[in-house]
Amino acid sequence: MTNVATRLITLILTLQRRPGQKAADLAEKLGVSVRTLHRYFGMLDELGVPVYAERGPHGGFSLMRGYKLPPLIFTPEEAVAVALGTSLVGEMWGTLYHEPAQGALAKLENVLPDEQRREIAWARRALVATGMNRANIETLAPWLEKLRRAVREKLRVSMTYHSGHSASGAVRDLDPYALVHRAGWWYVVGYCHLRTALRTFRVDRIAELTLTNQTFAVPDDFDIRAYLEQDWLEAQPLKVRMRFIPAFAHLAQYGRGYWETLEEQPDGSVTVTFSAPDVYSAASNVLAYGPAVIVLSPPEVGRMVKEWAQATAESYP
Repeated sequence: MTNVATRLITLILTLQRRPGQKAADLAEKLGVSVRTLHRYFGMLDELGVPVYAERGPHGGFSLMRGYKLPPLIFTPEEAVAVALGTSLVGEMWGTLYHEPAQGALAKLENVLPDEQRREIAWARRALVATGMNRANIETLAPWLEKLRRAVREKLRVSMTYHSGHSASGAVRDLDPYALVHRAGWWYVVGYCHLRTALRTFRVDRIAELTLTNQTFAVPDDFDIRAYLEQDWLEAQPLKVRMRFIPAFAHLAQYGRGYWETLEEQPDGSVTVTFSAPDVYSAASNVLAYGPAVIVLSPPEVGRMVKEWAQATAESYP
């Protein structure tokens, strides 16, 4: 219990569920002393919440018969959390959930007292989360809408997927179990009939997507969070170590939130490490800094950067 308001609401709900409770039991549930509990009863009385006590071995504290907690009682912080949650839904899903999110927020503000509404208005101006999607969410919306329906109705999908190994992509039949937003990208997780195993696919790499009439059943033991945790462990991301030459050391400091380690060297250079899912992603990240960096390890990343840089130079007259 983090604050008095939360304890008061918990006390009301506890008495509403089961009247006739002893002071010692209530105090233990709230994590306070009996003296503090009686102080809470005084606060509830000031708020117009009717609590009474019956003496005797079968007595205890109860709410006045017929009293019910109003449908919505939020602290200002709780109201902000709900409001910010609707904003995040709209940001992550784009037009797919924008109107429902706005409708939910309008209904919430319609029943809240002025204090909570002022807190929400302040939060919407000052606490902003944006740019959560690394791909254009509007271009993904048709795929997300189809995949959401497929996950909800357990419909198999047929898709053309670009994994980087083929220019034309590969056709996959997939039983989609869940949609996942992680590290700025949308993924669909499900059973791939081509690989006969669970696989994860990035939604922005889907070129074509069709819902079929075939249905499937999600295994009873499938746990999306457990799968993602294991999938992340098994991925074994590539560890890259590179050096920013002294003239560009400030770039390493500027992006220090991205690096796993950062070491300043006596000559003014900076050595950093970062993780990448594969050598292609690693080389792309390195090339973004051009001549400012030198790859120290692993060697295959350095070789790919050199090959790409040479090929790029030859493309220009």
